Amino acid sequence: MLEYYREYRSMIHMAFDYEVSEATVSRTIKEIESVLLKSGKFSLPSKKALYEEGDIELEYILIDATECPVERPKKSKDDAIVGKRSNIP
Repeated sequence: MLEYYREYRSMIHMAFDYEVSEATVSRTIKEIESVLLKSGKFSLPSKKALYEEGDIELEYILIDATECPVERPKKSKDDAIVGKRSNIP
């Protein structure tokens, strides 16, 4: 679980390292989280608490992702490579 939270490793990589299934890794992490939360020594603030703590400056970036036409070269007979069909097996 420490690798999952501290190193941000994916469950599939941890499963490969410990030679267990990805489901086993997920189940183990959930079990340890529940034990820590029940102990009362480990808790995370709620989303409301995070928003109420102080001034949060949000910065927005907008990206124009509209489609635009792309010019492509015109097809012509001169551009094609002519080969003899008799050479094709």
